[in-house]
Amino acid sequence: SFLLMAATVELLIDGRLYDVTQFRKRHPGGSIINFGVGTDATEVFREFHARSPKAVKYLQSLPSRPVDEVERRKYPRDAVLDDFAMLRQEFEREGLFKPHLPHVIYRACEILFLNALGLWLFFQGWQYLGLSIFALGNGRCGWLMHEGGHHSLTGNIWWDKRIQAITFGLGNGMSGTYWTNQHNKHHATPQKLKHDVDLMTLPIVAFDERVAQEAGLVTRLWLRLQWLLFVPASTLLVVTGWAVFLHPRFVLRRRNAEDLMYMALRYLILLSFLTIPQIFFIGWIGGMYIFFNFALSHTHRPVVAEDQHVNWVEYASHFTVNIRPSWWCDWWMGYLNFQIEHHLFPSMPQFRHHLIAPRVRDLFQRHGLTYHCISYSEGIYRTLLNLYEVGNHRPSSVKNKL
Repeated sequence: SFLLMAATVELLIDGRLYDVTQFRKRHPGGSIINFGVGTDATEVFREFHARSPKAVKYLQSLPSRPVDEVERRKYPRDAVLDDFAMLRQEFEREGLFKPHLPHVIYRACEILFLNALGLWLFFQGWQYLGLSIFALGNGRCGWLMHEGGHHSLTGNIWWDKRIQAITFGLGNGMSGTYWTNQHNKHHATPQKLKHDVDLMTLPIVAFDERVAQEAGLVTRLWLRLQWLLFVPASTLLVVTGWAVFLHPRFVLRRRNAEDLMYMALRYLILLSFLTIPQIFFIGWIGGMYIFFNFALSHTHRPVVAEDQHVNWVEYASHFTVNIRPSWWCDWWMGYLNFQIEHHLFPSMPQFRHHLIAPRVRDLFQRHGLTYHCISYSEGIYRTLLNLYEVGNHRPSSVKNKL
C-alpha cells in the first residue's frame, strides 16, 4: 500500500505517532505490525503487550511526535474505545488480570491425568479407547498452550512461553512460536480478508464465498462436500499439514532449537510404543476436538473487506460469538466459549471471563453493539450450514442472521 511505501511509516499509539520505518523490519512479532499502519493502534499495542515492559521500552525508544488536530482527523476514535479503556482499568484495579497459579496447576494436572489414563487403558488392551482419551489430553494441551501464548498463565512472559513450548511441543508435536506468530494476526484482525490467517485455509476448507472463489476446479469439487468432510477429514489434513510441514519448516528456518527439541522428543517417545497409524489416529481425534471447537465462534460470522478498518471493540462484537456458558461447555472448550471477552482482553486468565461478561454486555448495549451468544448446538448448526453454503455457492443465510 501507499502508506507502507512512504518514506516514513508511523503508528498512532496513545496520542503519539511513532516512526516504525526501520523497526518494523525487525519487529519480533513479524509483519503483524503493518496491520496498524494508518489506524489508531492503541488497543492492539496495549492488549498484545500488556505484560511486556520490554515492548514499552522499545516503543519509547522510537522517534515519536504528538499528533496534531489536523492529523487526528485521519485517525477517528470512537467513543466506545474510551469506555473500553475505562472498563479495562476497572478490571485491573479488581485484580482480574492477576495470575492464579492454583488454576494453572489444576490445568496441568488434568492434562497429566488424561494422558496417564489413556496410556494405562492402552496397555491394558483397550487400545483405541485409551488412544482416544490420550488424544483428548493432547487436545487440552492445545488449550493450555493457547493461554501460554497470550501470557495469561503465570504473569511472567518467560515462564508462559516455556509452558507453551512444552505443552505444544510434547503434547501436540508443534511449535508454540509459530502458532503465536500466526494467531496474533487473527487477534489483530479477526475475519478480515488477506489479514486473518484463519481465513487463508485453501485448498482444505473455505469459510467465506470470496475465499472459495480463489479455488481451482479440483478444490471446488472438494469444497462442495466440505460440510460433510470438515470434521472427519479436513481437521486431519490441517493437523497433518501443520505437524509434518508448516511447523517444522518454521522452526528450522528460525533455528528455534527449543521448539524443535520438544517436537522431536514427542515423536521419539510415541514411536517407541505406537505404530505410525496409531499416531495418526491420535492426531485425528485431537484435531477434531481442537479445530471444530475453534470453528464455532468465528467461521460463520461476516468478514471484513481487505481495505476496511474496524476498531478493537467492533471486531469482538461483529465478528465473534460466544457459546452459551455451562459447567461442561466451559470445560470442554477450555473457557474459549467466551470468545468476545477473550478477544477484548486476551491477556486476562480465561477462567475469569464469566466474571466480566455482564459488564462487557453492558458496554456493548450502551454503544448500540450486539453481544452475540448462542448455544453449542446452534454453533454446530451454523458452522456446518456456512460450510455447505460457501462450498455450494449458495446465498448466505447464516452470516448476518444473529
